[in-house]
Formats: sequence, structure tokens, C-alpha cells
Amino acid sequence: MLIGVPPIAQDPQYHAFADTRTLFSVPNFGNVASNLPFLLVGLAGLGLCLSGRTEGATRAWSVFFAGTALVAFGSAYYHWAPDSAALLWDRLPMTIAFMGLLTALISEHIGERIERKLLVPAILVGLASAVWWRYTGDLRLYAWVQFAPLVAILFLLSAFPGRYTHRIYLLYGFVCYALAKVVELGDAHIYSLTSGTASGHSVKHLLAAGASFFVYLMLTRRQRVRA
Repeated sequence: MLIGVPPIAQDPQYHAFADTRTLFSVPNFGNVASNLPFLLVGLAGLGLCLSGRTEGATRAWSVFFAGTALVAFGSAYYHWAPDSAALLWDRLPMTIAFMGLLTALISEHIGERIERKLLVPAILVGLASAVWWRYTGDLRLYAWVQFAPLVAILFLLSAFPGRYTHRIYLLYGFVCYALAKVVELGDAHIYSLTSGTASGHSVKHLLAAGASFFVYLMLTRRQRVRA
């Protein structure tokens, strides 16, 4: 997939966010505080997986929710003082969540034994993608790590019968995350439209956390499909 694609460089304007207000002594408050839902959803999902109240690829789902919770800290750290060095700590936990999600989806749709063999290598590839970007400036591998789970959701939902009910929540999460990427592009425009109440990037955080919440809802409500 990456062969033949030229290196993708980080946009030097990426760190120039619209909302730079300081509130309660917290710089860039909107972009920092809007990470709280990641922590709440991540901890709720991790508690669900560790409680034994769900089945399936529980290890991979645990990794997904652990990564989601860690995103709250990594992203808040980055947005406190945005630069490329801090951005690495924002992206590392995201790769953990992405690879946990990808592993869970593959193992639950293709074969449950895949989880044990794929989970650790997938996490390592995810982490390596962020480190590779930091030290080479090339975003290609990181882009694959971020978007492969999204492509997998659409492919697996259409190509394989569900082993569990409520798979529609994966599609809800996909739409939510896609909207997050769209509003991110309109960071300054949304900030202007809301008269400085919220920026596109802070809304992106809320929508992305919402995507994780749909996964949590799916796991709390689904049941194994009986043959």
C-alpha cells in the first residue's frame, strides 16, 4: 500500500490552532480540556473488559480502551504547548488504540486465534509508525496505522457475517470518526462560526471520543449470534 507513494511530510502549520485561549491558568484550554471524554470512555471500556462481562477479543478490546484513555494524557500534553516533539506523545497512544481496534475486528470476523498472534506485533508496528514519523518526517506508515482500521470496518462488515449482534455500532463509530476528521479541517472556521465558543479541533476531540463510545456501547449490548 505504501510502495510507490512519495513520503508525506507533516504540514508545518499543523500546530497553529485557532483556539489559543488560556482559562484557569491552562493554555489552549479548549483543546486541552476536550480530551477528558477520551479518559472517561477509555476507563469505562477498560473496566468492562477486565470485569469479564464481555466476550470475544477481550485482550484487543482492552488494548483499544487503554490506548483511548492514554490519548487523553498524550493529547492534553501536546496541546498544552504544541510542537512536533510533544506531538509524538499525542500520536503514540492513538496508535495503540488503532491497532487494538484492528486486531479485535480481524480476530472476531476471521478467526479468534488470530488475536494472540497479531496483537503484540500490531501494537509494535503502531508505535513504530509514530517513532518513524518523528525521526524521518515521513507520515506514510502512521497514516496507514490510522486509516487501516477504518477500511477494515467497512470491509469486514460487508464481507463477513457477524459473530455478534449490534455490529451497526461500528458503523456509527466510523461515521463519528469521519466527521471528526472533517471538522478538524475547519478548525478556524468553526471557531469563528461559534464566536469563539469551540474550535474545529476541540469538536474533533469530542467526536473521536464519541466514536470510541459507540464501540463501548456495542460491547455492552451485543450477544453472540447463534448458528
